Amino acid sequence: MPRRRPSALRARLWVNRRRYRPAPKIPTLSSRTCAAIAHIEQQRLRPGAIVGAFAEYEHFVRQPGRHLYLPNAGCPCCDPKNARDTLEYTLRRLPAIERAELARLVTRLDQEFRRRTIPEPHPHVRPRQPGAWWYYRISEL
Repeated sequence: MPRRRPSALRARLWVNRRRYRPAPKIPTLSSRTCAAIAHIEQQRLRPGAIVGAFAEYEHFVRQPGRHLYLPNAGCPCCDPKNARDTLEYTLRRLPAIERAELARLVTRLDQEFRRRTIPEPHPHVRPRQPGAWWYYRISEL
């Protein structure tokens, strides 16, 4: 029986490894926190949901200009409030050390969000969670 070349065996293994991509990560987080986030995504959400929510919220907050204008989007995938909901959901489910590390990044974004938006005097939207202050910001000027 003819023997296969070692390079042919390794090529076959390489094809199988290319199919699986590493999970996206939030920069500056430890590997332990990234593993805890990946675990929550695997159990409760879809892979990459938390990293995507963080990226969307950060992109919204880092927009140029003096004020932030919240879009009244018809779909929740384009709404920064929904991204903030996902981050809050994650913060409630992370262990204490990992929660503190992610909360440090989210708090910086929240401070910028509060600085560049105006509180709504008569809110008409009920938040999904108690204490969801980001629903009580003016979305149109």
